Amino acid sequence: MPTQPPVPPSPVPPRVVIVGGGPAGLMAAEVLAAGGVSVDLYDAMPSVGRKFLLAGKGGLNLTHAEPGEAFVRRYGEQAQRVGAWLQVWSPQAVRDWADGLGAATFVGSSGKVFPHEMKAAPLLRAWLQRLRRAGVHFHMRHRWLPESLAPSSDGSMGLRFATPSGEQSVQADALLLALGGASWSRLGSDGRWVSALAAAGIPVAPLQPANCGFDVGWSEYLASHHAGAPLKNVVLRCTGPAGQSFERKGECVITATGLEGHLVYAASALLRDQILRQGRAELTLDLRPDRSPEELRQALARGRGARSLANHLREQAGIKGAAAALLREGVSAEDWARLSKDPAWLAGRIKALPITLTAPRPLDEAISTAGGVRLEALDGQLRLRQAPHIALAGEMLDWEAPTGGYLLTACLASGVVAARGLLETLGLAARPVNPP
Repeated sequence: MPTQPPVPPSPVPPRVVIVGGGPAGLMAAEVLAAGGVSVDLYDAMPSVGRKFLLAGKGGLNLTHAEPGEAFVRRYGEQAQRVGAWLQVWSPQAVRDWADGLGAATFVGSSGKVFPHEMKAAPLLRAWLQRLRRAGVHFHMRHRWLPESLAPSSDGSMGLRFATPSGEQSVQADALLLALGGASWSRLGSDGRWVSALAAAGIPVAPLQPANCGFDVGWSEYLASHHAGAPLKNVVLRCTGPAGQSFERKGECVITATGLEGHLVYAASALLRDQILRQGRAELTLDLRPDRSPEELRQALARGRGARSLANHLREQAGIKGAAAALLREGVSAEDWARLSKDPAWLAGRIKALPITLTAPRPLDEAISTAGGVRLEALDGQLRLRQAPHIALAGEMLDWEAPTGGYLLTACLASGVVAARGLLETLGLAARPVNPP
């Protein structure tokens, strides 16, 4: 019988190492595995997705149902670059992806999109199960040593990791970094990579707090009596360093040192940049946006008889508690005794209460991070121009977004774009992530 020719061995798939187990890294792993790559994901923490889980503790806001153009504008100075990512992986793609993991979504009254179970844990469990079935290998408690970034002469990379059992070396055909920013460092994003990447000649913009609170420097009375008090249905107005106007209605919270909350977070980029330029930022709060200045003036002009000013403000203007204390804040006793008798002055202060911010809260307290690897150092598929076998994704890049699902959407989208870029570098085609 004729001898059968030997069966040629199956080609060994390229090996891609991902460093960082947040949403961007996990999404990149899914795209790479679908494209036929051997994927190893490394993270310094004992488990992946820790910030994702914490962010979803009160209800996982996946994305937003806002129309496309308005959605893209949320990314400010980087709207054009981030908008290109969203052309690849849109807010609707996020919803389809979640649906494919058994986490059907719905649109809340504010336009925010949530899974029906609201929590992040069920979605993350299903996601990790699917990634493991796709062949993704997870390596926990492995801290990447970034000085091992340089590729060898044949294009492959020898990477080193510090582990509980000692230093380990790993070979890779391509590398995807999704190291996060520097907020909530206890969850893994500590910004240690900044100096090493900068030393390797990769331009990095300084990391700054985003979606953060601010210091004001309240009196001891206000800080001790009203810290934690919400200010509901107020309008915040401010101006950015380039003259950008901000005006929005919502809720913020008085803290022991200043202000925080969703309304403040929405304006935080303008306020932070104003402080960087001028050393302080000014905003005003309209404490009664439902009433005009003249309506308030007329109401406050009514004689109060034997009632105290506090009772008069509560009955005629609906100002009480923390809001009443804010009206008095920063005004000397002598001036308050004189000016509080003037209904027009009181009405004007209620409608435009001036507050001076002196500093953003520390980076580690912020919800997210601005700054990072400058996007000019990357091509359109988020690969390093100087080393196309290395791609970057997620919050470690120089962009920022407000809360409301915008940050998570763009992190996921950047993971898709970076992974597709590496597949192209390796000569492979991207395939759909969601099974039919």
